[in-house]
Amino acid sequence: MKYIAKKLLDLIPTLLGISLVCFFLIRLIPGDPVLNLIGERGADPARYLEMKKALGLDLPITEQFWIYLKSIFRGDIGTSIISNNSVWNEFIERFPATLELGIVALIGATVIGIPVGIFAAMKRNSFFDYFLMSTSLVGYSMPIFWWGLILILLFSVKMGITPVSGRIDFIYDIPVFSGLYLIDTLRPEVFSQEGFGPFLSALKHLILPSIALGTIPLAVIARMTRSSMLEVLGEDYIRTAKAKGMSKKRIIYIHALRNALVPIITTLALLFGSIITGAILTETIFSWPGIGKWIVASITARDYPVIQGGVLIISFVIVLTNIIVDIIYYLLNPKMRS
Repeated sequence: MKYIAKKLLDLIPTLLGISLVCFFLIRLIPGDPVLNLIGERGADPARYLEMKKALGLDLPITEQFWIYLKSIFRGDIGTSIISNNSVWNEFIERFPATLELGIVALIGATVIGIPVGIFAAMKRNSFFDYFLMSTSLVGYSMPIFWWGLILILLFSVKMGITPVSGRIDFIYDIPVFSGLYLIDTLRPEVFSQEGFGPFLSALKHLILPSIALGTIPLAVIARMTRSSMLEVLGEDYIRTAKAKGMSKKRIIYIHALRNALVPIITTLALLFGSIITGAILTETIFSWPGIGKWIVASITARDYPVIQGGVLIISFVIVLTNIIVDIIYYLLNPKMRS
């Protein structure tokens, strides 16, 4: 309990540090949010000063930060300068799109990455091993924005197989239930009228963004699986199983994989952070209406409350995920407890 309490207490200074850095860094970005809001043509001095005072931007920056901190502790992460909507409500509206994209990308990376890693470990130092690990290294090193554009050029522009952008064809108007289109399009009231059309449309729109977002996690999972499998395959109990004449398939899938999966599961949880941060670029390239595209648009518009609030919520989710992983690892690993 002491370890868990310490980890949870670490959350407070971490989020305070992130709030502090984010608050001051975004004010170093060139541009004026008031001018962005009212436009340079309508910026007569009196109106400009009035708007600046209304937004609290005329106060000293340290006082602005203090007011921001107090509002966070009251549970208010701000109101958008541009839309005048609550930052929290805007986040909740867009988060399902990012969540759906992240889940599909992570599932795809796991389903492909683990068998690739196992196969590479079984064929250690062979041509297949070198080929698969070299390919995974290329996938890990590839910038998302470049990879996303290549995918669009090949599969959308040249072949016309997949849509270029968006979540679903504009002819479908799907009532929001969970916000996850792969689920909402199969609800009885939608399916009875439209059939599989909306589901297939949502699925086709997901293919390219999820490939772009899942490439780096796939490379990490494949390399992690190979490394973990090789470590387990060198253990004494595996040699004992071989000496007993146990089949290779049984040794790999029953004994080795079960133990090798522990660090892989930990890696999967930690990859959640890279999925969220990678979504910022992916959503911008594919015009995916999630939190990544929302934050990039807010940076362009110098919408300070949205940038601060969005970064704070994302940071909270990532840090909390890492703490939960640490706690689970601590509970599962006797060496750490001792």
